[in-house]
Amino acid sequence: MEPRDWSELAQLTQGRPMVVERVRLADSGVAIEGAFELPRLARLSAEDQVFVAAFVRGHGSIKEMEQVFGVSYPTIKARLNRIASLLQFVETDPKPGRSEVLERLARGEISADEAVRALEGLK
Repeated sequence: MEPRDWSELAQLTQGRPMVVERVRLADSGVAIEGAFELPRLARLSAEDQVFVAAFVRGHGSIKEMEQVFGVSYPTIKARLNRIASLLQFVETDPKPGRSEVLERLARGEISADEAVRALEGLK
């Protein structure tokens, strides 16, 4: 079975929420079943996905986006702000979990006092 393009799926669902229930690994044929949410970027409309891809390809240059899409700076900024509001940003410096703190203590990377402070910070 030949894989289909995401844009076809986006057209079929018309932006409605969906859950992926089966995934097949192309190289091995192994199938995984469950309930998986799509990543936020995949939940964007096809047009917004194209816009994000163009923005990344243009290294975040709004000037380049103005030229590619033939619109003004405020229009590009408004669209970026709208798309950003749809995306949940990942914490880039998350607090370590309990097991990570204990592992660091066991490896001697932190003192017992530092481990206690870190564990208290998790509450």
